[in-house]
Amino acid sequence: MSKRSGTGRLGSLATAAITAIALAVQAGLAAVVGVIIAREFGRTAETDGFFTAYGVFIVLALASNAIRLVVLPPLARARDGRRLGQEAAAWALILGALSAPLVFCAFVFAAPLGDLLTGSGPHLAAETAAHTLPLVVLAGVGQIFAGLAASALAALDDYLTAAVAYIVASVAGLLTILLRVDTAGVDAVAVGMVVNAFVACGLQSLVLALRAGRAAMPRSGIRPGGGTLADRARQALRGCSLPLALQGAYLVCVPLAAREGVGAVTSFGYAYLAGSALVAATAASFGLVTAVPLTRAGLDAKHVARHVVATSWLALLAVGAAAGVFAVAGEPILSHVLGTGFLGSVGAEVGQLVAMLAPWMIASIGIAVGFPLMFVARHERALPLISLATLAAQVPLALVGQRLFGLTGLAFALAGSAAVAFVGFLRSLHATRATLVGLARAVAVVSVIAAPIFLVADVVFANVVAAVVGLVTYGVAIAVIRPAGLVDSLHYLRSLG
Repeated sequence: MSKRSGTGRLGSLATAAITAIALAVQAGLAAVVGVIIAREFGRTAETDGFFTAYGVFIVLALASNAIRLVVLPPLARARDGRRLGQEAAAWALILGALSAPLVFCAFVFAAPLGDLLTGSGPHLAAETAAHTLPLVVLAGVGQIFAGLAASALAALDDYLTAAVAYIVASVAGLLTILLRVDTAGVDAVAVGMVVNAFVACGLQSLVLALRAGRAAMPRSGIRPGGGTLADRARQALRGCSLPLALQGAYLVCVPLAAREGVGAVTSFGYAYLAGSALVAATAASFGLVTAVPLTRAGLDAKHVARHVVATSWLALLAVGAAAGVFAVAGEPILSHVLGTGFLGSVGAEVGQLVAMLAPWMIASIGIAVGFPLMFVARHERALPLISLATLAAQVPLALVGQRLFGLTGLAFALAGSAAVAFVGFLRSLHATRATLVGLARAVAVVSVIAAPIFLVADVVFANVVAAVVGLVTYGVAIAVIRPAGLVDSLHYLRSLG
């Protein structure tokens, strides 16, 4: 990695840790928001409507993360060519042009979109979705520009500023929700999301402006240049296609989940958010911070396989722990945190859903750490076709899964479509067999360690005690056994620094 900045000297493990901490804090504060929703509004048609609209925000948030990865390589190359300002300005212009129609449609067609997204379900669900949709779209667009600013800072080897900005923004959004929730209801959550996005974008943009001022960058330095806007638009759309297809797979599940009764969408939404937060706080952080050094170092098929397997190890350990904890103590944990609406069978159902989403989380980890390599290797032209294949697989999988196994079937359907996406871009990178074999070994090792530990803990102890004992034992076992793949992973990540 470049030695040109303070954070650049920390190495990939440290910068990943900084990014992971920021993502973990964001996820933690988002979880607090989820607790507020659960305790204030319960598990009703209104919360179903909110989570339906929130699914659209997740689409845009994923697009934001994708764009961060799309623009990192060209911004890193532009920085080396002393034209970072021009490249960032060009991307800001094209992202504004792509975002404007989304905001327009969300405000003008909120009512019909709310009805469509809720599957023409209860009127209150559709009405709530229509009220919150414009705000969550605005928040999503703000996150897209915050992601662009974060990538510009990453090209300068500065990950700390983005981490702090996202944490401050999350706190500001949470405070907004707490101050408004009694008077504005669930709409307060959407307003808080807008505040979060624009604070994150504003703080990072301010730091970039100050750095440009200290460098005495001329005004011409922020005029769009270095390529056509049409080329960048195609890059952005290609880059967003796979994350949008993956989130589209979740949106396919939403109206099908509604068939399971009132509150089912809320239950599925909480389980999905828990799994997404875990993937974001672990694998996604490594995907983000390794894109710049890999761009500078170059990449081949052998390196792709080692990179994906090595950077997946720590995240897979976290999945093993989470699946075990929720499998043995999902109901008491969720009912204590989310309130009485999740007592008994409802809390147990959500806990089991989190555990059942483990295969989806494994595939998502592979995607999170491998997806950036498509841009580093400049193979992004294959992404639209992979995206279409992902959605084409999800529709029949979700229909059959829901009919046969209800919400659990939808969880498995998500895993199936994510696997299609993962294998698709591995084939494009010519690293399918080596990567899948390496990941299969890692999953097998984690499973062999985690499964018996949590099973025994569940038999000997009860609920939360079983979860705590299982978690501690699991951690000790990992430290004592020190799996060879984990040791290799740590060596590899240090070598990137």
